[in-house]
Amino acid sequence: MADIILETRKLTREFKGFVAVNQVDLQVQRGHIHALIGPNGAGKTTCFNLLTKFLAPSSGQILFNGMDITLRKPAQIARLGIIRSFQISAVFPHMTVLENVRIGLQRGLGTSFHFWRSQKTLDQLNERAMQLLDEVGLSEFAETATVDLPYGRKRALEIATTLAMEPELMLLDEPTQGMGHEDVARVTELIRKVSKGRTILMVEHNMSVVSGICDRISVLQRGAILAEGDYQTVSRNPQVLEAYMGSAGTLEGAH
Repeated sequence: MADIILETRKLTREFKGFVAVNQVDLQVQRGHIHALIGPNGAGKTTCFNLLTKFLAPSSGQILFNGMDITLRKPAQIARLGIIRSFQISAVFPHMTVLENVRIGLQRGLGTSFHFWRSQKTLDQLNERAMQLLDEVGLSEFAETATVDLPYGRKRALEIATTLAMEPELMLLDEPTQGMGHEDVARVTELIRKVSKGRTILMVEHNMSVVSGICDRISVLQRGAILAEGDYQTVSRNPQVLEAYMGSAGTLEGAH
């Protein structure tokens, strides 16, 4: 029996008669990198917003480790270990790279966002912060102002701050969006690396990223799951090709 960390049952969200997410049954297996893909307007981001409680479902259930979290608030599910990184780089631009990671670590001290804490209290976090920066290849940028980081490195920092909150389940919202080829390759490799011992659910447009690192893929179309399986299975599905290409073709390079 597969070890399911996150499950949705008939998850639905309507906006004034428009069904953005339609009876979605999703199962994310522990230890997997699971991708949620689909054409523009398929409901991927709405689905993510439901999972992280930024939107309430119209109906259906969300279970995490078998516990019903449908009515929990965003802060409550973060404490349970579901941490989301945002599509737009969500870091503090005028703090250093190290300081950004320390903010994520403050949660472990029970002093989240207490920016006025003494320097001594925060210094005890430096060693762990540097370990995380090393994990994402940013240790040499520790004292750099975040605003001065190249875009791809900002996304790596965002992953480090997400890791600082010790997620059991990481939700990555289009982690390679807007990146050049070199940054895409670096961040893809980073996701593969940090997935060891963790579960990742990601929304991603870039099919070369999805095909390279994902164990399982769920394809959304018009708010409903169209197909599921590994990349080989999904990429050969005629309905998926039709949804992406408008006719038979290939998923490679489809964004």
